[in-house]
Amino acid sequence: MRHESADTAWNPDEVLASLRQWATELGFSQIGVADVDLSSAEAPLMAWLGRGFHGEMHYMAAHGLKRARPAELVPGTVRVITARMDYLPQALPDGWQAVSWERMATPSAAVVSLYAHGRDYHKVLRNRLQKLAERLAEAIGPFGHRAFTDSAPVLEVELASRSGLGWRGKHSLLLSRQSGSTFFLGEIYVDVPLPLTQPETAHCGQCTACIDVCPTGAIVEEGVVDARRCISYLTIELDGPIPEAMRPHIGNRIYGCDDCQLICPWNKFAQRARLPDFDTRIGLDRATLLQLWAWDEATFLRSTEGSAIRRIGFARWQRNIAVAMGNALAARADATGQPTGHLPDEPTDEPLRQAIRAALQAWLAQPPALGEQQAMVAEHVRWALAQVPADR
Repeated sequence: MRHESADTAWNPDEVLASLRQWATELGFSQIGVADVDLSSAEAPLMAWLGRGFHGEMHYMAAHGLKRARPAELVPGTVRVITARMDYLPQALPDGWQAVSWERMATPSAAVVSLYAHGRDYHKVLRNRLQKLAERLAEAIGPFGHRAFTDSAPVLEVELASRSGLGWRGKHSLLLSRQSGSTFFLGEIYVDVPLPLTQPETAHCGQCTACIDVCPTGAIVEEGVVDARRCISYLTIELDGPIPEAMRPHIGNRIYGCDDCQLICPWNKFAQRARLPDFDTRIGLDRATLLQLWAWDEATFLRSTEGSAIRRIGFARWQRNIAVAMGNALAARADATGQPTGHLPDEPTDEPLRQAIRAALQAWLAQPPALGEQQAMVAEHVRWALAQVPADR
């Protein structure tokens, strides 16, 4: 990155104030400016990788310390503009956490992480980060920069916390006193010495709600997540079969997991998105497993156009739904007729079980398709059909 001819007469404080105003106009909730010295984050990063907590996300290990060295990733970088953007759908009702818990307790429901209900955030943030950089260039002259949002070897939470957007919660996500944790992060690496913004202090105190609620025990230490146990990793990042031991814990979550955010007290301050881009699409807030299982690949591609969901591909989508359907078949009923265990609140519904079994059996009865991906889905379908309530 080359600093071409930025006007050296600009006033740093005025530019920072203007950046904040422009960011607000572009739909961002907050911005900050971080230094590029992340040397204190290098040892924790390498320890995390050394313990294999990145699972099969080989790109994490491939870039290694470059994540903690912005000037190596983009030569010439001396500052990082950090930004966050709230993503809760505008129509989300008050008490949205309770609504989410209720859907997870309903075996027939298909639960998709709230961040993925709307448009793909990569496209939204990257476009607006670039516009923010263009406005800065109009004010100070041309300068070198690159914008990122969860798309490059960047220590996003580290940079965001150092620039005052919040602090790293015990679930490893960034927390803000103004917005909880329901926001996306983005960065602009720049070669101009913008004034730094001050870091935020941590405010989790003795609370361990996120650690305690995690269905798989993925939060192994405060601020440390073993991705191999994280439902978001298992349903999104993992390309192959989901380990059998993990499948019952997934419940009916077919894309991502929000549990550690739903339980967090700070998310009583979570804000609705400023942009309509994150409004819920294709009825994902009320979709059922049987509805989504009925999709063919063409329907999947058409329905997920412009969505972050599309990147997992149809096979992983089917794999995830098959696991959730197996868990619906395994939901146990107590003496009152209420299922217990992972999906405790929906009345036992034998017609639902029959419909799920029929849908899975019909899929297996299709002419076999060649390829490892279809073989993987078939294995998960057979596993699902083998699930029965433990009290039977």
